[in-house]
Amino acid sequence: MASRQPAAKKTPAKKAAAPTKAPAKKAAAKKAPAKPAAKKAPAKKAAAKKPAPKPAPSPTNGLYRVVRAVWLGIAHAVGAMFRGVGRGAKGLDPAHRKDGIALLLLGLALIVAAGTWSNLRGPVGDLVEILVTGAFGRLDLLVPILLAAIAVRFIRHPEKIDANGRIVIGLSALVVGVLGQVHIACGSPARDDGMQAIRDAGGLIGWGVSTPLNKAMGEVLAVPMLVLLTVFGLLVVTATPVNAIPQRLRQLGVRLGVVEAPAAESAYGDHGEYADHSEYSDDDERYEEQWREALPARRRRKPVSGPQGPSAEEAEEEALSKRRRPRRASVRPDLDRPMDAVDVAAAAAAALDGAVMHGMPPSALVADLTQGVAVDREEHERSAPVPPARATDAPVPGRKTPQPAAGTGVPDLTKATPDEPRDLPARAEQLQLSGDITYSLPSLDLLERGGPGKARSAANDAVVDSLTNVFSEFKVDADVTGFTRGPTVTRYEIELGPAVKVEKITALAKNIAYAVASPDVRIISPIPGKSAVGIEIPNTDREMVNVGDVLRLADAAEDDHPMLVALGKDVEGGYVMANMAKMPHILVAGATGSGKSSCINCLITSIMIRATPEDVRMVLVDPKRVELTAYEGIPHLITPIITNPKRAAEALQWVVREMDLRYDDLAAYGFRHIDDFNEAVRAGKVNAPEGSERELQPYPYLLVIVDELADLMMVAPRDVEDSIVRITQLARAAGIHLVLATQRPSVDVVTGLIKANVPSRLAFATSSLADSRVILDQPGAEKLIGKGDGLFLPMGANKPTRMQGAFVTEDEIHAVVQHCKDQMAPVFRDDVTVSTKQKKEIDEDIGDDLDLLCQAAELVVSTQFGSTSMLQRKLRVGFAKAGRLMDLMESRNIVGPSEGSKARDVLVKPDELDGVLAVIRGEAP
Repeated sequence: MASRQPAAKKTPAKKAAAPTKAPAKKAAAKKAPAKPAAKKAPAKKAAAKKPAPKPAPSPTNGLYRVVRAVWLGIAHAVGAMFRGVGRGAKGLDPAHRKDGIALLLLGLALIVAAGTWSNLRGPVGDLVEILVTGAFGRLDLLVPILLAAIAVRFIRHPEKIDANGRIVIGLSALVVGVLGQVHIACGSPARDDGMQAIRDAGGLIGWGVSTPLNKAMGEVLAVPMLVLLTVFGLLVVTATPVNAIPQRLRQLGVRLGVVEAPAAESAYGDHGEYADHSEYSDDDERYEEQWREALPARRRRKPVSGPQGPSAEEAEEEALSKRRRPRRASVRPDLDRPMDAVDVAAAAAAALDGAVMHGMPPSALVADLTQGVAVDREEHERSAPVPPARATDAPVPGRKTPQPAAGTGVPDLTKATPDEPRDLPARAEQLQLSGDITYSLPSLDLLERGGPGKARSAANDAVVDSLTNVFSEFKVDADVTGFTRGPTVTRYEIELGPAVKVEKITALAKNIAYAVASPDVRIISPIPGKSAVGIEIPNTDREMVNVGDVLRLADAAEDDHPMLVALGKDVEGGYVMANMAKMPHILVAGATGSGKSSCINCLITSIMIRATPEDVRMVLVDPKRVELTAYEGIPHLITPIITNPKRAAEALQWVVREMDLRYDDLAAYGFRHIDDFNEAVRAGKVNAPEGSERELQPYPYLLVIVDELADLMMVAPRDVEDSIVRITQLARAAGIHLVLATQRPSVDVVTGLIKANVPSRLAFATSSLADSRVILDQPGAEKLIGKGDGLFLPMGANKPTRMQGAFVTEDEIHAVVQHCKDQMAPVFRDDVTVSTKQKKEIDEDIGDDLDLLCQAAELVVSTQFGSTSMLQRKLRVGFAKAGRLMDLMESRNIVGPSEGSKARDVLVKPDELDGVLAVIRGEAP
């Protein structure tokens, strides 16, 4: 009844809303809502009154739950025990793990030998017969020998991990090929003939290989294919490329005594490399590289085996290689003393180590030492060949080896020049050295080696996941297709989907920085040479870049240009080098602690390692007085290190004069570059004019390094800017190059003229966007993270390259500097900066008015009219300044005393003007 009352109330409303409807429709409208309401009410009441079903009683009374709980507890306990054992095994020494594998293989070899060579009874014997004999057939007798050989290899050579995969592949191919041939030779029994017939042939392996080949191509082609497979397995196991088969057969004949070994091959290979006949390590490593490159990209072995870095096996291999290859001392041994067997072996190993390290064949001294022949020092210097990459190490033909002064390692520079002809005489204007001095470059062993560098880590995987989440959350169709890890930052490559704007990625810069928890995120759109957007994110595990690694790469490439310097390592893991002769000038800027001083040290160290003083001379300007003091006294300096900003301005003016002199020679002899002129001088194609006493000598490169440009611009901005602009505009063809460094790259320091004429830029971390625009003309340097992280923009490049600057330690600098000092004493030019012995201090009463006083004296003496008002008009100074200038000239007896309004008497004649000006400047008249 309660459910019908709302329906009865609604009926009049519907009638009022539709008064024109027929009476039948009205009745239907009255009954329609009443029927569903009458039906739904009992259903709801029944649903509310229905009680919940009672759970059925368990038939086992809870026994199942107890058993299940006990079983799971035992399973967890056993799993925890085995996981603990596994973690303990990971903590074992890698050498113990390898020995355990080798001993396990030896144990398996003994069990298989007992089961195949003798009738071993019991379950173990039956298992061996089923597995080994059933799989290998008649050749089951060789399986124990094979297992034992592999175990012995693991014991003898635990450091050769990379060869394991190659040996497994080679042995598999060899076994499959041999068993297939044996099965065909035994009549190719099928499974219908019984299992015993298959065991008497090639076993299941031989049956599985030969049966498809017989059915597909017949025995005529199946046998040659299996023979080729066997030969392939043999070549892979022995690490023998096909083109090296004749050489290996000849070496095998030499070892067996069948073939006589040529004299040249007793200690050397075909290419001049030292051949170790017991272990073909060079061919094995070369074959390993070819084998890894031939694999697909997804199966290629990574240099980093785990997310945390190199595996324990690789770390052990590196430790073993370091133990096998000890560092050599930089002290040169006495070649005059007799050498015993130990010295012979050490010298041969050291020369071989240098040949492998620098990518060059060892010198001929190794062959003499290995044969036990003591070579005299002078004979060796006359007969030793000049290596291609270090031509300056060997003495120049025609030169005589100097004898060092007693008790010192510095040559005697007072020795008279010999009368014998010289091929490369020293330049009298630049390098005033005796022609009998031989300079040897420092060895790269003085510089430390760095690690191999990581290619992937767990931090990179986490960043990839974060980037993928950001793209999915903001619904951007983009995927991370790969990344290249550098020492400081990693560049992640983002590939966009169809019809996706690049601006969608750049707009997410702050969200990406938030996701990866790093504020220093730099987006490159696009990556040069790729259809992808790059996102550079700093690594949480940074790596160090050693300058020695960069220079070793340049030395191995046999690039012997003396102006090639090491800069660092880029984002893609490649070393960055630059030729200062091609830059031709570079501007280095960065805030304090950004790595600018380390970059300057790397530049100077690279020059000392690769160039002799005859090749490169340097002018070092260090207003800070502490940055470049370690290089004081090296023979490459043309003047002592300049610390006074005023002296630095004078040195730059001398560089301008030197540039003009070089251009005079280039114009007089018709050359466009200093390299062409030097080549012609060395070849004897250019001679001095008749009657001239000058002797033409090659011009060395001149490198001017200014460590702090801001200090020079504060003291003498006009003179410094004029000199720098003049040098940078013209000095490229004259072999003069500038390196300008500053930690304040503002517009008043790096002016528009300096920027326009210095094309190459190297920016480290800056403090503001304005500084980045000053140094690079674009943003980016303000997002660098410091400590060597920089942007390198060489001449002609559109976009800068992100790189981690190289680092050289103080010990390395000291070792290289000491080597250079021991080779030669510095010879300075006296005219670079005016010497203090020739210039006395300016009188205190003159102060800063020296230039004005000289102009006033010249004006008064030349006109013979000493008037104060004339000085005001001509020099554009006030009355007080003009009166002071007149008093200064009176105190120096240039003019007479004042006589009221009359002009003063001039006491100096015009022909005495030069002497008067010299006295005013403090110079000798």
